[in-house]
Amino acid sequence: MKHQTLSIRPFIGAADFEESRNFYKDLGFEESILGNEMSYFKTGNTGFYLQRAYVKDWIDNTMVFLEVDDVQR
Repeated sequence: MKHQTLSIRPFIGAADFEESRNFYKDLGFEESILGNEMSYFKTGNTGFYLQRAYVKDWIDNTMVFLEVDDVQR
């Protein structure tokens, strides 16, 4: 790759947007509300977009892997 990447930010759908927002906030992500339909969640330099969108096939096939230095913390 010839580009120096700065970030990659996946879009994640939510069957229950408010419950999902609370879940990520409880995990310690910082939320930036982008509107009624979308928020950006970040921790350090890592982040993703959570959107009020439910497409069953898409949601059922979405996986996110977050690696941390100390899972107990």
